Amino acid sequence: MGLSDRLTRPEMKDDPLAQLPRGTVIHLGEDESLNDSVLLTTVNKVVSWARRSSIWPVTFGLACCAIEMMATASSRYDISRFGMELFRASPRQSDLMIVSGRVSRKMAPVLRRVYDQMPEPKWVIAMGACASCGGMFNNYAILQGVDEIVPVDVYVPGCPPRPEALLYGIIKLQEKIDKGAKWI
Repeated sequence: MGLSDRLTRPEMKDDPLAQLPRGTVIHLGEDESLNDSVLLTTVNKVVSWARRSSIWPVTFGLACCAIEMMATASSRYDISRFGMELFRASPRQSDLMIVSGRVSRKMAPVLRRVYDQMPEPKWVIAMGACASCGGMFNNYAILQGVDEIVPVDVYVPGCPPRPEALLYGIIKLQEKIDKGAKWI
């Protein structure tokens, strides 16, 4: 018996709850404490909340922006408020790559390999002017933006960007995860 069979059974058509318009508040009885303790939501919202609240970044610092990325994990800025207290050393355990600093042409295949080893869903933040557009290094040896080799979700401007700017980029990424996700 598949899902479509279960949804089209005659007893489901006679269910009064199935005929209510979406968003209807249902009172569960006379006991008001029960109404305050029951939460109704969709699976998509729960999965989006869980993914947004437990992003684990991979450690990939390439230049001076990496110092600012490390400062974001310190107690002053406390990145663990966003569920990101673990910077993972293994790409197989992380779902966010923060590319902080300039990417040379020799480092590009390594960065792509690390990105390919990350499990789905995965996100990328380009931190700093060098990772976003090459910065002041307009020459043959430096990539003019990390988006030439991996898709970038959020760009954090600055040279180097302050930890507050990275936190703002993380908040924007969380909003993007909340908006764009259809998980089932």
